[in-house]
Amino acid sequence: MGSITPPGSALMRRFRRGAPGRNRLVLAAVLFLAFLATFAVDWAVSPAADAATSSPSASSSPSTGAPASSGPCTVSPTNGCIRGTILDSERKPATGIDVNVAGAGGFAQTATTDDTGRWSVSVTTAGQYTVSVDQDSLPKGQYLTNAADAERKVNATLNANVGQIFQLSDQQGATTSDDTSSVSAARAWQQLASGIRLGLLIALASVGLSLIYGTTGLSSFSHGEQVTLGGLLAYVFANQLGWNIWVTGIVVTLLCAATGYLQDAAIWRPLRRRRISLTQLMIVTIGLSIAAQYAFQYFFGASTVRIQQGNPETVTFAGLTLTVQSYVAMGIALVVLVGTGLFLAKTRFGRATRAVSDNPALAAASGIDVDRVIRFVWTLAAGLAGLSGVMLGLVLNGVNWQTGLQLLLLMFASVTLGGLGTAYGALVGSMIIGIVVELTNLVLPGDFKYATALVILILILLFRPQGIFGRAERIG
Repeated sequence: MGSITPPGSALMRRFRRGAPGRNRLVLAAVLFLAFLATFAVDWAVSPAADAATSSPSASSSPSTGAPASSGPCTVSPTNGCIRGTILDSERKPATGIDVNVAGAGGFAQTATTDDTGRWSVSVTTAGQYTVSVDQDSLPKGQYLTNAADAERKVNATLNANVGQIFQLSDQQGATTSDDTSSVSAARAWQQLASGIRLGLLIALASVGLSLIYGTTGLSSFSHGEQVTLGGLLAYVFANQLGWNIWVTGIVVTLLCAATGYLQDAAIWRPLRRRRISLTQLMIVTIGLSIAAQYAFQYFFGASTVRIQQGNPETVTFAGLTLTVQSYVAMGIALVVLVGTGLFLAKTRFGRATRAVSDNPALAAASGIDVDRVIRFVWTLAAGLAGLSGVMLGLVLNGVNWQTGLQLLLLMFASVTLGGLGTAYGALVGSMIIGIVVELTNLVLPGDFKYATALVILILILLFRPQGIFGRAERIG
């Protein structure tokens, strides 16, 4: 009498005898789905938990009867919110500034800007209120762009928000209404210094971006996230762990360089061996950029974080007023850029890097290990970008998840202007872009100045697509 085969046993035997790769694929799919399920549960539960733990109790002030300003204001049918943001001269959040709100019936309350530069006051009676900035609480070296704008009248209603934005300047002369709308020699001199500072810090990242393009032909759209990573890691070590800022800068630069090494080992070298096209590789960098941005938001939030909590001290030299961090950052950037240039020009490995950038096929035929050079370029580029992120976080007094993304256009404009694939061209292009962008702020308000980089990029491509130091080549 034949044995009865249980249903499905043949299928199970086929699965056990199946290719190991297929089994690993199924296991990987199961683990991935489990990860997604865990992430979804965490995402669904954490907002409720955060709301339960972070919502402040609505205690009443004994003198005014208004809710105490112990947390962010939330509108309701019984109260309204007067809120606002204060930005410093670099268009970054200004923290620790007192804002006084006064109204009828003796209402008086003071709110202090948080790490995002925001403040809010809850009111229980509709009417007119006076909002004034305590100028004694402004950070050292920061002034209101218009002294007459320190006090404003607002009409608040219940179940509604009333917003106010105050802008600061790093020039005391800008506190009069006449100076804010005119172009003076002092303002131009100050903006020129700011442009040199911006150019040096952009150059740290642009040199690596240009070397990557020169050795691989790849335009890396994820390079901006390396800048963001440097700033956020500096926040973790210096702010959260209390490390010395100099030790933090060295450790963060090394860690970011290690990420560049790992990227090439895990992603770019295997893809090069498979002869993936540059267009496909560029799409991979875009996906990597988006993934990194969401990771930064998930772990650090969307608000701006400060590497150093104390208000920066300013130093006036030759008619220029800059923070101590700005002078130090400019000095470090200059030393590192000069050192990088000497390394590329004087050392054997530097000359090999330039040879691969000039002609990879000829360099390989000459006995140069092209893969080793490319691995080094990715490592160097990531380290320089991380150092740029640390310096920018100190100079701008804050860093957030999209700091590198905001500078990516400036970096591309810099390497295109200087000449794609040339490190020296990236340096010169960065200086020109930084100075032009900051001088444009004399006539264009706020972040409109960054549009100048796009205009320069278009003009370069129209009239000199090879850039300043690039060579014109025949296509086709």
